Amino acid sequence: MADIGVIGGSGFYSFLTDAKPVEVDTPFGAPSEPPVVGDLDGREVAFIPRHGADHRFAPHRVNYRANLWALRSLGVRQVLGPCAVGSLKPELTPGTFVVPDQYVDRTWGRAHTVYDETPVVHTSAADPYCPVGRATVIATGNVVPEGTMVVINGPRFSTRAESRWHAAQGWSVVGMTGAPEASIARELALCYTSIAVVTDHDAGVETGSGVTQAEVLEAFEHSIERLRGLVIEVISQLPKPDADCSCRHVLDGTAAEDLW
Repeated sequence: MADIGVIGGSGFYSFLTDAKPVEVDTPFGAPSEPPVVGDLDGREVAFIPRHGADHRFAPHRVNYRANLWALRSLGVRQVLGPCAVGSLKPELTPGTFVVPDQYVDRTWGRAHTVYDETPVVHTSAADPYCPVGRATVIATGNVVPEGTMVVINGPRFSTRAESRWHAAQGWSVVGMTGAPEASIARELALCYTSIAVVTDHDAGVETGSGVTQAEVLEAFEHSIERLRGLVIEVISQLPKPDADCSCRHVLDGTAAEDLW
């Protein structure tokens, strides 16, 4: 069992040492990898690499429902979801860590709910990220404390016109995995916090030939040790499992109230 979950993004394929894999069955098939569970300074942590340990799942093929269901089945209540993003603002340079407070979902064709075969369950997404988790990350310092992440379907990057449109809306960063990961976490009454790692300026912001996959992975690699350190620090500061949070009450009064 674990009370904290980490979902690693592109280039973040391993995290815990001396951890044990745990096979978990979910109604939605297998997670990207069996979660590994280990102790980190007295906190039990479960880790899943979002794209698989060998990066075999493109953003639109990630089984977001299985990943989050598996973590919830292990007792996880707090989830940290680091991800690589492109910057839509000149001042958000590569290596910047952004803690989004909002997202815009421009994906399609993905499974967006765990409740498509049960009585209708509507959950609030007005403030889609955990206030406690966000505050904990922000308190570490050296992060941008707010911003809107626009989530595109991928796996291709944006055209310049799309990128300029996203920037014109006032959005901060663009990624491919933030949705439906955040909304499914909300449906499972999980406290979910995104840590967006800027790897490049998006096509409408910079003037070069446009970003490439190799450049994104290389830039993320430059930030991975700082990211690991940040995640470890945040885990040590997150509330204990019995702490209350508004995220844990989103199913109150719904058909899924007694699911867990």
